[in-house]
Amino acid sequence: MRNQKSSHLKSVRNKSSHGHRVAHGSRFGPALGAVHAVSRNGRSTLSERVYQALKRDIICGRHPAGEALGEKALAKMYRGSRTPVREAAVRLQQDSLLRIVPNRGYFVSSMTIAWLNEIYEFRAAVEGACAELAARKATDQALLKKLADLAQTEYETNDSASYERFIQADTQFHIGIARLTRNPMLVRAVSDMRCHMERVMYAAIDIGYYGEAPVQEHEVIIQAIRNQDADLARKLMYDHILQSRGKVLRLASGDAHVPPSH
Repeated sequence: MRNQKSSHLKSVRNKSSHGHRVAHGSRFGPALGAVHAVSRNGRSTLSERVYQALKRDIICGRHPAGEALGEKALAKMYRGSRTPVREAAVRLQQDSLLRIVPNRGYFVSSMTIAWLNEIYEFRAAVEGACAELAARKATDQALLKKLADLAQTEYETNDSASYERFIQADTQFHIGIARLTRNPMLVRAVSDMRCHMERVMYAAIDIGYYGEAPVQEHEVIIQAIRNQDADLARKLMYDHILQSRGKVLRLASGDAHVPPSH
């Protein structure tokens, strides 16, 4: 299995500079921090259940980038009918996780070099602003304490279970900083983007890249927020995300010595 995945990675890397998809593995796991089990109006429905399950499986890599998904097969896999599958597919297309091609079916969205650049540009702008506002507004000491604890989360190299736990903690950390702004639109923007970041991070598990947990980077961001140093908090978050972008892009381009970051 590992050789097969490595071969797939190599073929995708050779295409990555031309905008083709970045390699994605087949790992899948528990529900993610950025995925909620209940619909926004509080009601759990069959359509919502199919949406959440299919979303989870795309993020975790059970359905790799570019995979064609048939409506009938999805209905059987997720124990629903075609109607909730169709409704879930429309929402997943809005999430940029799925493409609906008329008369052909559904296709898991590709991860391209251009797509990765767009994600990190968005993150740097939005999360940098979140860190700045958090420093100006932060009064929730309980949440700050929780974020400081999350910043300490590490994992064991080559231990995928501990890395999956880290992914969830990393998502909670970044969404938590957005929550400190007390701006629901920013919380929503960061939460939506974390689904894509989790997808990138889960893809890294199957190709054996872990790297170092960004404990120190997270710690100094929290300290700047606590000190109400808005300019520094923004800069630290901005630099943290751009450093991550550089590592991920080099990894996607085929540099085997560069681990993914977060």
